[in-house]
Amino acid sequence: MSLHRIQLVFLAALLAIAAAPARAQSPNVIFILADDLGYGDLGSYGQRLIQTPRLDRMAAEGLRFTDFYAGATVCAPSRGVLMTGKHLGHAHVRGNASGAGAMIMQSLRDEDLTIAEVMRGAGYSTALIGKWGLGELGEPGHPLEQGFETFYGYLNQVHAHNYYPEFLWRGRSREPLPNVVEREREYGGFRGGWATERKRYSHDLFMNEALSWIRGHREDPFFLYLPLTIPHANNEGTRGVGDGAEVPDHGIYSGLQWPEPDRGQAAMITRMDRGVGRILDLLVELDIAEETLVLFSSDNGPHNEAGHNPTRFDPSGPLRGMKRDLYEGGIRVPLLAWWPGAIQPGRVSGHVGYFGDLMATLSELVGRETPAETDSVSFIPVLTGKGEQAKHEFLYWEFYEGGSAQAVRIDNWKGVRKPMLTGPIELYDLSTDPGEKYNISRSAPKVMEAMEQIMDREHEPHPNWKPPTAR
Repeated sequence: MSLHRIQLVFLAALLAIAAAPARAQSPNVIFILADDLGYGDLGSYGQRLIQTPRLDRMAAEGLRFTDFYAGATVCAPSRGVLMTGKHLGHAHVRGNASGAGAMIMQSLRDEDLTIAEVMRGAGYSTALIGKWGLGELGEPGHPLEQGFETFYGYLNQVHAHNYYPEFLWRGRSREPLPNVVEREREYGGFRGGWATERKRYSHDLFMNEALSWIRGHREDPFFLYLPLTIPHANNEGTRGVGDGAEVPDHGIYSGLQWPEPDRGQAAMITRMDRGVGRILDLLVELDIAEETLVLFSSDNGPHNEAGHNPTRFDPSGPLRGMKRDLYEGGIRVPLLAWWPGAIQPGRVSGHVGYFGDLMATLSELVGRETPAETDSVSFIPVLTGKGEQAKHEFLYWEFYEGGSAQAVRIDNWKGVRKPMLTGPIELYDLSTDPGEKYNISRSAPKVMEAMEQIMDREHEPHPNWKPPTAR
């Protein structure tokens, strides 16, 4: 462990002793993260075909955000923003890397302070159950090196494509499963694939593990990060067996005359919905619901990789774009907050926030100062309805694939520049055009000037992540 890392951990412990609040003031926190779930994939956000009754009930009993954003438009950087509270112009992990050295490029570093470390420093039990993607075994980004006491799931995101893997990680050890996998694509030293013998479904294992862990820690203040893999496609499965929507059965969709990938996509989301309901029911059963804040979101916009027909479900709802776009459909995501007794039911908020805000929010929740050098604003006032809510001056994103892009939101103005740093800026007024159909860049020169200044200023050069013009 580096000297800087030791200093951070020691400082966290001192701050925890000085500022840790009473148990009644420090709720448990469960953050549930879907994978590639679109803004329009839930009934409470307008979905008409896929059934999500428990998440819709969660929205009705809690708070639904309409203008909340992921950290990025693809997996690893979005999760890095969530963990560190830094936007993509300042973050260390800025993309889904490939080729030689890919895994270390996607690993958090010793000096990166995570929300798990903040919570652990405040006396919380911490667990990660599901998909990580920010550090492999032996790397500084391994979850047990980043504040989590318990880890069960996938380290590698290509490994996570397969819902029927041969093993999952428990801590630093491989736990064998009876599935038989045919491997295909090499990625960072790991081969993705699909199962030829399907015995144990990883999503169900995660939900059962989460329920067991909550039962075992019901007397503690706890932080559970539950990053699910549903409804991400098995990208290798689409080439191997023709259907990347891996699910044990199609449930209520079995009798519908839809193509199999469409039934699979819907069944995955409904299965996830049922699992979230089981967690909420357990909190009520254990009589800790009023002591627990539950947040549900998605890591980026919806994919088009499972062989299904996305037009059937309209997963982006009224928004333009999907995963790998910096238009709204690629980065605006659902956020539901449930905390009986603290969050008044049936509320809807247009507060503009993003994944990086979890750092300031949880720090405030446990009576800590927000760590320095973050791009984070607490949304506790929105959750509780008490106090004045601070607002972001702007939100910022970068993307390095497909020629690269940048995006900024200032109030209701949205700017998108392709390629990043050098391309023309498109401008949209989200108050009248949430679907980003009308580029009005010529009609608002002062806004355009502000957009350009932010895009130029907020991009800090990084040796691992270079825009095409800088290569």
